[in-house]
Amino acid sequence: MRVSERPTLASRVAVGVVAALLAGCASTSTTASTATSAGSSSSAATAATESSSAVSESGVSDVQILITAADGCTATPDTVAAGAVTFSVRNVDAAGVSEIELLSDQRIRGERENLAPGFEATFSATLDGGSYEVYCPGGSTDRRPFIVTGQASVATGDMAALLQQATVDYADYIDTQVGFLVEAVAALDTAITGGDLAVAQAAYAAARPYYERIEPVAESFGDLDPAIDLRIGDVVDLATWTGFHPIEKLLFEDKTLSGAAPLAARLIADVAELQKRTAELSANTRAAAETDRYLFDEVANGAVALLGEVQKSKITGEEETYSKIDLLDFQANVEGSLQAFAALKPALLQIDPALTTDIGAKFDAMIALLDTHRNPSAVGGFTLYDDLSDPQIKELADTLAIVIEPLSTVPSKIATA
Repeated sequence: MRVSERPTLASRVAVGVVAALLAGCASTSTTASTATSAGSSSSAATAATESSSAVSESGVSDVQILITAADGCTATPDTVAAGAVTFSVRNVDAAGVSEIELLSDQRIRGERENLAPGFEATFSATLDGGSYEVYCPGGSTDRRPFIVTGQASVATGDMAALLQQATVDYADYIDTQVGFLVEAVAALDTAITGGDLAVAQAAYAAARPYYERIEPVAESFGDLDPAIDLRIGDVVDLATWTGFHPIEKLLFEDKTLSGAAPLAARLIADVAELQKRTAELSANTRAAAETDRYLFDEVANGAVALLGEVQKSKITGEEETYSKIDLLDFQANVEGSLQAFAALKPALLQIDPALTTDIGAKFDAMIALLDTHRNPSAVGGFTLYDDLSDPQIKELADTLAIVIEPLSTVPSKIATA
């Protein structure tokens, strides 16, 4: 997705989240959390309410988010003033939830993942006034309203400025996902060298979404994408096969850790190089440089390409040949596409508001359908591909096609604005 280079391989995009990344490593955190939250989920929520303050001494609003099996995700307070906000998140006992997102009109403004029960995390965002949602996929109540009071930002109406901001917002999203990817492949390496096959399988699944959400960008680097994500059907020489999928084969088909450590070390190096290159793209984008940077038309095309890859490989079970976690990849593709669309949304609302609303609603329906296939007990947190029925696969394919049809018109709308 750069000015001077274009993808050279057929893309294979995907990823979502896993509830129990390295669950065995969470024993200390889990024990402390259990001691703190002894009693019911409601008592934990009361404690959070009593301990939270709307604004800290530094002027930053502090919000506590509890995730429980009984209530899903709840934010205290659920109304704050515009400005900097820090969210402290704790999963008390919700086994079906592994992530939390703050959404603004479908755009992710902040998120944390790998939040298995007993885990805590924080994230921060600077928020304008308006209506938001706290979203914890898989929760008993997975969406809660969150209000920010004060002056909301107003679009300037200048299309060039809106499209430039879209590329900056998308660069921010890519940087966040690549940062998570760096952490996740390091955790995969630790799991492999630790010698526990089940933990390594969970770590593999946890790492996949971060790469697959950014596949159109990764594919613009013609040497890195095949090194990181080449599937066996595209391999000419097995001795040179690197990346996620030979690790997948060892862990899930051969059920061994033997030979995985060198592959994990190479994957860490390749992902570090990916982070370096995407950071350069982002810096150039923020500076509106004429050299390699994210371009708004390529953001639009990337949104379509991600869903096209779902149609081509995820819906047929070809992406995760050995692990069968294709729905995790499916969900990640959809999310990556949605975030590209959301970055362009302020401009699209001025170009064609009816189309923009229609696409947003169809994305919501796609995500709702995917949520019905969540399975906390499965590796990857979704029903394994081999356990899907033919009617279920057809329903997923049909719903996907319904999103692709209007989304495919966005690149031309943007290009002629």
